[in-house]
Amino acid sequence: METRELRYFVAVAEELHFGRAADRLGMAQPPLSRAIQQLERRLGVCLLERDRRGVQLTGAGQVLLREGRVALDATAAAARRTRRASLADSAGSPRERLVIGVKAAASHDLLQRLLAAYAAEPDAAEIEVLAGGFAEQEEMLRDGRADVALLLVPFNSLAGFDSEELQTEGRIAVLPAAHPLATRTALSMADISDIPDLPLARWPRHGTYAPGPGPEVHDHTQLAQLIALGRTVAVVPASARTWLWHDHAAVPLTDAAPVVTHIAWPPHSRSLALAALIRTATRLTSATASNR
Repeated sequence: METRELRYFVAVAEELHFGRAADRLGMAQPPLSRAIQQLERRLGVCLLERDRRGVQLTGAGQVLLREGRVALDATAAAARRTRRASLADSAGSPRERLVIGVKAAASHDLLQRLLAAYAAEPDAAEIEVLAGGFAEQEEMLRDGRADVALLLVPFNSLAGFDSEELQTEGRIAVLPAAHPLATRTALSMADISDIPDLPLARWPRHGTYAPGPGPEVHDHTQLAQLIALGRTVAVVPASARTWLWHDHAAVPLTDAAPVVTHIAWPPHSRSLALAALIRTATRLTSATASNR
């Protein structure tokens, strides 16, 4: 299969409409339809069921959509990491550069200590911090925007990565400071799951929002303002206290599953700079654990 064919198929499979997929790809519909038919003939399977009601994926199509996304991410990752490596080869750029993907406003103290400790290492690479939204760090790592990432489980998946566990923390509810529940010393998930006029905020997962009455949020600035205005409540890792405003109140949750931060990287990486960063991270967390 060619990368072009995979891109065509993924577009149709995600849109479930040849016209919309063609618009998304910037091409006419007839050649797109012919390309999908050619792909089906080459594979010897039916990928799409077409009828008057529209387009549906077959079982084989669902598999190719899942595997095709992975293959396209791998291709994009190879191109991005190759370009970054070429920068280190150019004149005036003696140091390798690593991009670390992080969740904005989470694991702030851990990240700060990690960057400071690594910067003190001999021949440390230049580090670029790429902050993203909810669960975006996994995608950054898969498609090559990042060389390494701090992944928060259960929000991110570690599947397909090598990883080391760095820290475990509880979760907090972030409410408007004037709300009656803000005076409590602790809350349960049941306490905040059905607050009148204060629904839980909803973050996107893979580009879609789960159904619910809460507002759709896409970054922490938007979330912070909606909480301050009394429009929503959020459940976040305890380390997210760093971005709270004076209009917010943080209350520990007694029964929310803990959040575990891992440092993760592609298993095929041969970067000595990345290996040094991983060693620094594990050494740092081991020292913190022994001091408790």
